[in-house]
Amino acid sequence: MRQVLIPIDPSNEARTRSAVAEVVALHRAEPIGVRLLRVQPRLSGDVAMFFGTQELHRLQSQAGAEDLQFAEGLLAKAGVPFTSSVLVGRSAETIARAAREFGCDRIVFGDEGKSLATRVFGSLAGQVRHLLDPAEAQVLGS
Repeated sequence: MRQVLIPIDPSNEARTRSAVAEVVALHRAEPIGVRLLRVQPRLSGDVAMFFGTQELHRLQSQAGAEDLQFAEGLLAKAGVPFTSSVLVGRSAETIARAAREFGCDRIVFGDEGKSLATRVFGSLAGQVRHLLDPAEAQVLGS
């Protein structure tokens, strides 16, 4: 069965809605496994020093789980089974690593649009494409 990864950016609800809609359409066409992923950024040493390792992990996991709720609700409403994960690290590298570890052959970002930041720095989807061999996973979206 094909495995699809949806990286979630909680600051861009339209992109999440677009990615989920694309995955729902894929699910209706063929059986697929769906994995939602929220990548939490590492906290700087200045902030992290105020927390124990376990407390920091718990806080990041809890925040990531909250960030996933919108996409989880959309998939549940559409009747698409899924698994959710929260990982900590740099976004592009962590998404690429997760796709490999979870055995995902597609990564669906949804439509990001063309913001100034995207034009200057490139999109997250483009960064992930650069990190993965096309034989590893197809990256869909902008």
